[in-house]
Amino acid sequence: MEITKDIRYVGVNDHQVDLFEGQYVVKNGMSYNSYIILDEKTAVLDTIDQHFTDEWLGNIAAVLGDKTPDYLVIHHMEPDHSASIDDFMKKYPGTVIVSSDKAFKMMKGYFGTDYADRQLVVKDGGTLELGRHTLTFVAAPNVHWPEVMVSYDSCDKVLFSADAFGKFGALDVDEPWIDEARRYYIGIVGKFGKFAQKLLAKAAGLDIQIICALHGPILKENLSYYIGLYDAWSSYRPEAEGVVVAYTSVYGHTRKAALMLADKLRAKGKEVAVYDLARDDNSQAMADVYRYSKVVFATTTYNGGYFPAMRNFIDTLAEHAFQNRTVGFIENGSWGPVAAKNMKKALEGCTGLTLLDQVVTLRGGLSAQNEAEMDALVEALL
Repeated sequence: MEITKDIRYVGVNDHQVDLFEGQYVVKNGMSYNSYIILDEKTAVLDTIDQHFTDEWLGNIAAVLGDKTPDYLVIHHMEPDHSASIDDFMKKYPGTVIVSSDKAFKMMKGYFGTDYADRQLVVKDGGTLELGRHTLTFVAAPNVHWPEVMVSYDSCDKVLFSADAFGKFGALDVDEPWIDEARRYYIGIVGKFGKFAQKLLAKAAGLDIQIICALHGPILKENLSYYIGLYDAWSSYRPEAEGVVVAYTSVYGHTRKAALMLADKLRAKGKEVAVYDLARDDNSQAMADVYRYSKVVFATTTYNGGYFPAMRNFIDTLAEHAFQNRTVGFIENGSWGPVAAKNMKKALEGCTGLTLLDQVVTLRGGLSAQNEAEMDALVEALL
């Protein structure tokens, strides 16, 4: 695929994968993106997942013929982007690998060699001259691994953004960018917002016309839209006013309370998303928690704590730097309800949270008192 006159896409689509990174459901597959810059010297940018090495090498040959690339640029060492390095170097032994010092150390861990006789180490601000095209490298540590660099081509004004601006989904599937990009960002990069903010600050001084990420489509139009969303996600600002009601329920009483709360909020004009954490896709629930301004956790007391699916969800949110939201609670406990107390304790390390005092406490089934407590919670959420 031609991106510009001199830049070609040579990546692959993966419809075999069902779980990305072993945990994220990807019903529309994944893309592993790789690019070639054609100039006086030729550079291949990044490799792909090991299951598609032969297809990828075929794509490169279709562009270059018998020509040997001068450079292989590695922006990120995660195996979905680096696993084919060794196969590439066996086919093209005269190619020089361009990457960060940390990346070369990782190569030795993966392949038993750091290609010392064929390596070019670049640092933040370093450049690679190809002819008309010059790549300038920008360190992007912890977006989302420590060795990550992005690069900027000043000729065609292209940002090769590594995993930044990535998205779940193969390129041969037509779907909106935002939902799967949000889910990808929150799940993959979400913990590292302050580092993504630093990258955005560096990128603000560049004239970027095209963004080429390592997953997802090439972005060419309305870039301020994508950059604005990335800024919101990485600064933990809600995109919209709304409430996520996330629940677990053993015998249905807590579920009934959660659905009643959602109905009451919708009746007041609130946008609401409801998730059963034991059954629904938790990565989608987490993405919506980051999307909206408020969340209510509804669960049962369990073994003196609270239900495992809820505990896992809250722990995962905390690991992903959950912050700057309003949080309400519904708890259930037939003889000793302590779920709300324990959920609040689990959130103590999260910054910028407003924990509402209006807790709904069930002792089995819903009661008239519970409905009054729920009305108070609705008013607090409004």
